[in-house]
Amino acid sequence: MRKVITYGTYDLLHQGHINLLRRAKALGDYLIVGVTNDNFDRERGKLNVKNNVLERVEAVKATGIADKIIIEDYVGQKIDDIQKYNVDIFTVGSDWVGHFDYLNEYCEVVYLPRTEGISSTMLREKQDDDVRMGIVGAGRIARRFPQEAEVVSAIKITNVYDIDATKAEKLISVAERSKFKVQSSKSFEELVDDVDAVYIATPHLSHYEQTKYALQHGKHVLCETPLVLKEEQARELFEIAETNNVILMEANKTAHCPAFNHLITMIKSGLIGEVVDIEASESKVWGDPTLRELDPNQAGGSFYEMGSYPLLPIIKLMGTHYENLTFYSRMENGVDIYTKGFVRYPKSVCSFKLGLGVKTEGNLVVSGTKGYAYVPAPWWKTDYFELRYEDQNKNKKFFYSWDGEGLRYEIQEFISCIYNHRFSTARLRRKESIAMAGIMEKFANKINFEEI
Repeated sequence: MRKVITYGTYDLLHQGHINLLRRAKALGDYLIVGVTNDNFDRERGKLNVKNNVLERVEAVKATGIADKIIIEDYVGQKIDDIQKYNVDIFTVGSDWVGHFDYLNEYCEVVYLPRTEGISSTMLREKQDDDVRMGIVGAGRIARRFPQEAEVVSAIKITNVYDIDATKAEKLISVAERSKFKVQSSKSFEELVDDVDAVYIATPHLSHYEQTKYALQHGKHVLCETPLVLKEEQARELFEIAETNNVILMEANKTAHCPAFNHLITMIKSGLIGEVVDIEASESKVWGDPTLRELDPNQAGGSFYEMGSYPLLPIIKLMGTHYENLTFYSRMENGVDIYTKGFVRYPKSVCSFKLGLGVKTEGNLVVSGTKGYAYVPAPWWKTDYFELRYEDQNKNKKFFYSWDGEGLRYEIQEFISCIYNHRFSTARLRRKESIAMAGIMEKFANKINFEEI
C-alpha cells in the first residue's frame, strides 16, 4: 500500500483545496492530510482567525477524501510524520516547488498543479468582511501594532486618534508602511463611529471611560494592560460588553503567547507536581522623571506599569481566590520605584518583584512537589523554559518562537473571538482580569502596604 501525505491550512475550504486533495489521493492508496494548527501558520506568514483548527479538520473530513487527518504543530514535524506513518510520497501544491526537496531523503516528493483563479486569499478579499480597527493613543506600544496586525488575517487598521496630532500622523505613516490605508480621526468619538473595533493604548487612567464609551456604542475593545485599576470598573465593563454583544479583551501579550500557554498547560497537568511557590520578577531602570511611567498623576510606578505581568502566572496557576495579599514598596516622588508583593493561598505562597528604579533578575520560577519550572529573563517574552527535577536526567528543555513584538498573538485571539462569537478567552479569562484590577485597587488603597 502506497501512503501519501500532504499538509495545508485549509481555511475557507474551496474547490482548489478539494482538487488538490483528489490529485494527492490519486498518487497512492492511502492519504494522510496534515492540518496546520492555530498558533502560527509560518509558511503562509499569517495568523488565521476565521476557522479554528477543529473547524478546518471537520471541513477536510467532510470531503471524504482523506483516510487519516493529523494536526501539524511544529517545525520539523513533516520528517517525523513521514517516518512515523511509513509514507511513500509527500505532496504539496506547485507554488512550493523546490521548498520541500530536502524531504527526498525520506520519501518521494511530488509538486501538484494548483487550480488557477481561486485561493483562500482571493476568497477573503472578495468577502471583504475584515474587522475595521481604530487605534486610540499613538505612543510607544501603539507604534508596534500595525506591523503585528499585518500578519493577522481579517483585520484592517482604518483610523487613528491621539490628542497629539503629530503623534497620530507618525503612527499613520507606520501603518501605511504595513499597507493599511489609515485616516486621522478628529476625535475619539468620531473614531468609534467609523470602526468595528477599538485598540486602546492610552494612559491607564483613560482606559475606563474610553472602553465604556466604545462598548456602549457597540464596538469591540482590545484594551492595553492594565485594563483598569478598580475591580468594580472591570466587572462593569465586562457586563456592558456582554449586554451589547461585543468582545472586551485585555491586551496582555504574555497571556497570549504560545510558549507561555504551553507552560501553563504542562504545569496544570501535574508535570512538576502540586505548585507550592511562584516567583516572578520584572524590572526596568528609567532615570527620566518626566516619563509618564514615573508620573504619579498618570498612575505611574512599577506596580501599575508592570504588575499585571507577574500577577498573570500566579492567577493562572493558583486562581483568583487568595487568602492574603501584602505589598512592600520603595517610593520616590510619589511613585513606587520598587514593589515586592506576597500572595498567600491555602497551600501555597507566591511573590513578585517589580522595579522602575531598581534592577533585578527578570525570571519566573514555579516550584512544585515533583520539580520546578524555570523561565529565564525576560520571562514575559517566553520562548524557552525548562522543567527541572531532582534527577537531572529527567530535566526537559522546551524551545518556541516569539515572533515580532508578540502583539500578533493577542490580536489574533481578539479577532478570532469576534468571528467565533467567544466572549471570553481561556488565555486570560474575564474573572482573571477582574481579579488583577482588584489587586491594583488594593495597592492604590494601601491595604496591607508597607513603605520601605
